[in-house]
Amino acid sequence: MAAITTAPVSLTSRVAAFAGNRNVRAQRSVAGKARVAPRAVSVRAAVADNATGERIYNFSAGPAILPLDVLEDAQADLINYKGTGMSVMEMSHRGKEFMGIAAEAEADLRELVGIPDNYKVLFLQGGASTQFSAIPLNLCKEGDTADFVVTGSWGAKAVSEAKKYVTANVAATEKANGFTTIPDVADWNLTEGSKFVHICSNETIQGVEFKEVPDVGGRTLVADMSSNYLSKPIDVKKYGIIYGGVQKNIGPAGMAIVIVREDLIGDAMDICPTMLDYATMAENDSMYNTPPCYTMYMSGLVFKKLLKMGGLEEVEKMNEAKAKILYDAIDNSDGYYNNAVDKRYRSLMNVPFTLGAGADMEKKFLAEAGALGLGSLKGHRSIGGARASIYNAMPTEGVQALVDFMADFKAANP
Repeated sequence: MAAITTAPVSLTSRVAAFAGNRNVRAQRSVAGKARVAPRAVSVRAAVADNATGERIYNFSAGPAILPLDVLEDAQADLINYKGTGMSVMEMSHRGKEFMGIAAEAEADLRELVGIPDNYKVLFLQGGASTQFSAIPLNLCKEGDTADFVVTGSWGAKAVSEAKKYVTANVAATEKANGFTTIPDVADWNLTEGSKFVHICSNETIQGVEFKEVPDVGGRTLVADMSSNYLSKPIDVKKYGIIYGGVQKNIGPAGMAIVIVREDLIGDAMDICPTMLDYATMAENDSMYNTPPCYTMYMSGLVFKKLLKMGGLEEVEKMNEAKAKILYDAIDNSDGYYNNAVDKRYRSLMNVPFTLGAGADMEKKFLAEAGALGLGSLKGHRSIGGARASIYNAMPTEGVQALVDFMADFKAANP
């Protein structure tokens, strides 16, 4: 059995080790691509290929597509992780093996995002929805006010939960217009002395995304980044708290990553549950109790992949190119396909669209797309239509396959 490292290795050592496995990963990636149903000649010809049971193009909003090479790396170590004789799923979270995995994941995330030293990184159970309670409980006292800019369904849920603990002021909303744009910052009705201003940086359901960090006049800015986490560079110092569930753009479901400025930790309400207290979690390196170990491990593999890709600047370029392919197809369809979102704020991650011919044609579209291996395109139940979630792990080939199918479907169903 190989020797087990007793302490986290340096970033330099990790990069060197990563480079040593580059050729193996490249071979796996090539092999994986070969197994994906080819659609270059004809989208409809993929029906037979997809029937073999190979991987599809998964447009699910979350849990969502993961990078194939990351899955294969995890598969290779599933039974016996790095010679330890056990799976990561079997490790004690307090053992030296997993402690090394956790420390390495945090170090890689800090490097990838550029997280300042005066911010803590917390890997927490419960997803982003749990943070809807944790944030006011940690940042406020009874009678305090917090401001919320509501640009979609998840922002609205955050307000609803916060109202249980504080005065939650809706400073701005576009609900009356169907959440198709972001209200101008100059029109936000922010409260003097509010404890924080909350935004959802990308609304998964409505497909609306902030393109710039809003100026909130020195107040503490809190952002739910669940569905665009790590899709582009993040200027962490402009936020008090950044949080998000990992199941959309990072890893398997079951965890939230919270990046919180240290001065915001340690003054929670008396009623704050121990498991939601940032001070407790920070003091225990996110391991007050058993953390979501395998999700932490998988997320760490994704951090390494994004670093290898060149960091978040390169990731953003890739995502902009993919989104352009799909939005151009919608906009150039002469109304056959429609996206109602203000073009200034269209999401690079979640693209909702409808068919001009109506609900029955949408059902046919979704059924045929699914049969061709273009999976999970049905829009959220609250708004209907279709939605393509094109997260970091969605290859350009997948977006192109969808666009080819859209053109093919339009031609066959005028």
